[in-house]
Amino acid sequence: PVAIWAPNIWEWVVTALGAQTIGAILVPINTRFKGGEAAYILDKAKVKHVFGVQGFLGNNYLQMLAQHYGDGDLVRGEAKLEERFDSIVSLRGDVPTYATSFDDFIEKGALVSHEVVHAARQSVRPDTISDLLFTSGTTGYPKGVMTSHQQNLKAFTCWSEVVGLTEGDRYLVINPFFHAFGYKAGWLASLMRGATILPHPVFDPKQALERIGKDQVSMLPGPPALFQTFLAQPNLDDYDLSSLRLSVTGAASIPVELIQQMKDVLKFDVVVTGYGLTEACGIATMCRAGDPAET
Repeated sequence: PVAIWAPNIWEWVVTALGAQTIGAILVPINTRFKGGEAAYILDKAKVKHVFGVQGFLGNNYLQMLAQHYGDGDLVRGEAKLEERFDSIVSLRGDVPTYATSFDDFIEKGALVSHEVVHAARQSVRPDTISDLLFTSGTTGYPKGVMTSHQQNLKAFTCWSEVVGLTEGDRYLVINPFFHAFGYKAGWLASLMRGATILPHPVFDPKQALERIGKDQVSMLPGPPALFQTFLAQPNLDDYDLSSLRLSVTGAASIPVELIQQMKDVLKFDVVVTGYGLTEACGIATMCRAGDPAET
């Protein structure tokens, strides 16, 4: 298993695809976790390779792991990490002595023969485990959910068709990559449909609104609170929202009035509502584009 502990950045997608292409199991880690919480998942999933960032929102994730495994002693923790993991890669930020930079990691890939890579790719089957996502743990410790390559691809082919994600869409992915909404219904669905992926690491309403016009965003999903925050901006009329076409919202109670405002004020042509479960590959039920707002 390969764990990624990082925000929405392009290196996240490249790392995930590289791992899954050769049959490794992807284990996303919540960026709000502390060292002990992340370590629980790493140990439970028997992760041997960790990709993380240093300095995101003031958090040095690799250092947090070292402090946990060393029981607060950073030096002892660094030694423990070298024993515990086969490789530790810093995607961005400082590179600790026990880690490798992402650039150096990529360069090392050139030393692997095409024959070895081809054999690994050929070993991947439709029922090969693709990822292991852990639930929120609201009833105790987080529980891992295994899904296969075929399961993910079939599910999000259907999801993309129902919501209307198409080639040429420009998808601002604010939902976190460590969650099925940002990962499977985000960058994975975009790649499958030929949409452009626009990762957004931290939600700030003004920055997100500016990106809509700047990057000509057409697809923008999120929970109801995200759109309520947009609508509450006092200078909303100052932003160019003309490119917006499609949105998917859910994960909470959705007022009918919000759906109408998303269309009338935020200028979405289509707003689809849905509900998903990690245990069900990230999706469960959803409306159709032509359904009334009350649905």
